[in-house]
Amino acid sequence: MTQRAAEASAPPLLAVIEHAEDEGPGLIGEIAIGFGMRVQRFTAADPLPALDGVAALVVMGGPQSVHEPDRRLRDEVALIHEAVTRGLPVLGVCLGAQLAAAACGAPVRPGDRGPELGLGAVTLTAPGRDDPVFEGCGPTLAVLHWHADTFDLPHGSCRLAHSNAYPNQAFRLGRAYGFQFHVEVDGALLDAWSRHLPLPDDAQAWLRRTDPERRGVLSRWVRQALDAVP
Repeated sequence: MTQRAAEASAPPLLAVIEHAEDEGPGLIGEIAIGFGMRVQRFTAADPLPALDGVAALVVMGGPQSVHEPDRRLRDEVALIHEAVTRGLPVLGVCLGAQLAAAACGAPVRPGDRGPELGLGAVTLTAPGRDDPVFEGCGPTLAVLHWHADTFDLPHGSCRLAHSNAYPNQAFRLGRAYGFQFHVEVDGALLDAWSRHLPLPDDAQAWLRRTDPERRGVLSRWVRQALDAVP
């Protein structure tokens, strides 16, 4: 097989950027069937992934802030901006959503209500209920919160979800989505995060109970991303 034929037969590439050892893709790694996945750690010495050959980009959460004077974060914002400009499917989760908002020209700032932590929910807006990624969800979506910063909506974007404390919980701009919350959490992530978050004793039961709905959101994003592959 020639190199060109091998490249043509390879699955489309999903690039994932991690910012912390305990904030990996979780359920996304299980659900992204049809993609080849490459995970890049924020602290790695390797450069950020070039977008040539990348079919979709996922940017995970982490303890960093968009406002830190870190060249790597600025490079990530530039990378996300390039991906959005190219029309690639993008999913930013928590810090990733803040970086995506910044990449699309929106301010990011500390939330007025302080940290939003633990098990909770977001309420879908009317456009959110109509969005194909949230198709079939009820008026609210069970999520895990772990953030203290928030963002304004990028110009031209659509607000998809909100909570009592944070009005902008999810947005879409073209093929780019930002989720301020976590739906990707699995058992391993929950165990790791339980050392840092005020979780109830029945958190694992919550995880099992909400698993189908949360998986559904991610599955529909993956399907939409695959449909965008040329």
